[in-house]
Amino acid sequence: MDRLIYTAMTGAKHVFMQQAGTANNLANASTVGFKAQEHRFRAVPVQGEGMPTRAFVVDASVADVFDEGPVIFTGRNLDVSVQGRGWLAVQLPDGSEAYTRGGGLDTDENGVLRTKAGLAVMGDGGPINIPPDNAIEIAEDGTISVVPTFGNRNGASAIGRLKLVNPPEADLVRGADGLFRLRDGQPAPANETVKISPGSLEGSNVNVTDAMVNLISLSRQFEMQIKLLQTADQNAQRADQLLSLNS
Repeated sequence: MDRLIYTAMTGAKHVFMQQAGTANNLANASTVGFKAQEHRFRAVPVQGEGMPTRAFVVDASVADVFDEGPVIFTGRNLDVSVQGRGWLAVQLPDGSEAYTRGGGLDTDENGVLRTKAGLAVMGDGGPINIPPDNAIEIAEDGTISVVPTFGNRNGASAIGRLKLVNPPEADLVRGADGLFRLRDGQPAPANETVKISPGSLEGSNVNVTDAMVNLISLSRQFEMQIKLLQTADQNAQRADQLLSLNS
């Protein structure tokens, strides 16, 4: 009887965890640059004396889905989306580097180019500073040029270039803040083949319809596992009754 309990108990637990992951995907269906997650389960035998036939379910891994999201045209000069594979590099408060596909950028009061979350955007030589009283233009290769908003407006000058990277996806790990990092903690090298589309943003790659259907399916699976536990309890009670009658 405990074989059924092992399977149903762990199955219900991890289906519940998968529900939470799917709900998180749905909650970020409109988040710029968000990448969905998938939970993958597998059966694992219980190790121990007298338990060679027992097995339980584990959440083997949480896989990130790196498919591209839809490109949304905004026409805003500080909005960029990465074409194909690749990432924008940003600087974390501790000075380390992380990567995002969220290309909605702004400048702070000191002229530092930042993401909507307030993280400094990395250039080839570090964070990028925009001179005051200048209009910003970002080229397809990430080059940032400024044009004075007063005086001679015909002269555009390049002040830096966005650091665009494209490390192997297998080497990336998602942090609790939703940003990606290399597993070894080292910064990825700049990749000149990565291009951006100025004046646009990449939407979330979450398929809302699929996620809703999956959430309904998971809810039914959870109910099934709970019913199995209830069945195991009922069978145990009946077995106890039969044993007490025989005695």
